[in-house]
Amino acid sequence: MGRRIMEWAARSDYMGGIPRKMVIMAVGGLAKAAVSLLNNTTVHNADTLLRLVRSRPPGVPLVTVSNHMSTMDDPLLWGFKGFPITDAKLSRWALAAEDICFKSSMLSYFFRLGKCIPITRGGGIYQEHMNEALERLSEGEWLHTFPEGKVSQEDAPIRRLKWGTASLIARAPVTPIVLPIVHTGFEQVMPENFYHGKRPPFPLWNKNIKIIVGEPMELDLPKMRQMAMSLSRNISHPTLGWPSTCPGGLDEAAQRCLYIAISEKIQNVMETLRTFARSFSKSKDQNLC
Repeated sequence: MGRRIMEWAARSDYMGGIPRKMVIMAVGGLAKAAVSLLNNTTVHNADTLLRLVRSRPPGVPLVTVSNHMSTMDDPLLWGFKGFPITDAKLSRWALAAEDICFKSSMLSYFFRLGKCIPITRGGGIYQEHMNEALERLSEGEWLHTFPEGKVSQEDAPIRRLKWGTASLIARAPVTPIVLPIVHTGFEQVMPENFYHGKRPPFPLWNKNIKIIVGEPMELDLPKMRQMAMSLSRNISHPTLGWPSTCPGGLDEAAQRCLYIAISEKIQNVMETLRTFARSFSKSKDQNLC
């Protein structure tokens, strides 16, 4: 087993859970102020997200996936009115870039208290911290990911997704509920090139934010595994030494096919939501926050 960065600080029983509660309440309060008070935020289908966060079947994990428009997407994404962002028990776990969020001991401690799991970009889907994320899913927790892998502030189609999220969905002992979310506006709240190519020191205000929550995805994983096994027989790829730990004992070629299929399905749903978001206008099925 590889080294896990400050895993002790991420445990719920660390110092009675008090440091975690303090960090999540403070960050959540600031996010709620930025999103609910200082900007104009509209959320579509918020009830579905709220229901799955608060009352999933026991032991069933939740994986939310979204596009990545700014470095402040998380936590601002959860700052809309009515969302329990300051509740440490209900708060999401999130995959976070190690080279940004964990580049010092102080940052590592802070983000660990905030239920973040460090991911080394380019480290592969079987890096140790991906195993940690898998453990959280096995406990029925909620995990949020940005499967595009990096921030992009262009108004462009959803990019090809990295396989990490798909691998977690496929490898989880209990198949997670997968909920897609697409948002716009955070690129204006925290622009990458605000002044001389730098971000602003704090979130901007009086911007229009739209958050589009989709419906839980239907992923027939047994069928997708069978299809992946059939397709992989005719495909040759250089091997990376992946273990056959995916449920069903799929070899590396079959895992590639499975992760591609899951990723493409998620990407297509996210692109449909993005198209909807562009034409999104105020109507009775919106929640104005």
